[in-house]
Amino acid sequence: MPEEIRKEERRKPYIKFSHVYKSFDDLPVLIDVSFEVQRGEMVVVLGRSGVGKSVTLKHILGFLQPDEGDVWVRGRDVTRMTEVELFDIRRRVTMVFQSGALFDSLTAGENVAYPLRERSVRGENLSEDEIQQRVDELLALVDVKEVYDLMPSDLSTGMKRAVAIARSLAAEPEAILYDEPTTNVDPLMAQTISELILKLKKQTGLTSVVVTHDMMLARKLADRVVFLVDGKVAYFGPISLLDDSPEPVVQDFIRMDEVSLLNHTP
Repeated sequence: MPEEIRKEERRKPYIKFSHVYKSFDDLPVLIDVSFEVQRGEMVVVLGRSGVGKSVTLKHILGFLQPDEGDVWVRGRDVTRMTEVELFDIRRRVTMVFQSGALFDSLTAGENVAYPLRERSVRGENLSEDEIQQRVDELLALVDVKEVYDLMPSDLSTGMKRAVAIARSLAAEPEAILYDEPTTNVDPLMAQTISELILKLKKQTGLTSVVVTHDMMLARKLADRVVFLVDGKVAYFGPISLLDDSPEPVVQDFIRMDEVSLLNHTP
């Protein structure tokens, strides 16, 4: 590919939503949603439960199709892709689910090794020593090297998410999606996970999308924020300007978060 074409590709958003609508049983979930994520950028999709945040992630991977509008990934329209083409996108864009979605029958280390073995099947010819070394490196990167031989049932929720992140990184993706990474964990583990995601952002430079209702997490991680209210984009812009949004619902959300933070301060 000529260098001028490569430069043009790099200038395009890695992910782009263009006037996306989605309903379930005539209930609107996404309404005229438009935003974009630049290469290497971390965008946080913020809002209360049930406003369409996780549905947004599923559109990026082609698990859901919009009723109207387009979703672009790597300069290509996901809404018009075949299953083979979507498989290629899902190799390049990985997702860390709330549950971790680990294989229950495999140890933590074997879960992380799974994408590496898949790469070997596709012809990358990784030796067993190389796979084990990479697994060790990834578990160390997410600060859970000691859980290598443990089964998922022996791991805390936070540890499962750390292992899931390591497994996602093993696929060597271009982008990573996080679905409510600090939900259902204690405040200390939530802080640990947020610090981990921040570290990975700085070290890997991966394009990232984080879905959350956690304002503190958004302030720590986001370059830009998509604030969803009842399926609509109430704010899209830098996290530094979110407090200046004139939207009453956004201001209410910020005030409620501040009250919650005060109530949890020792």
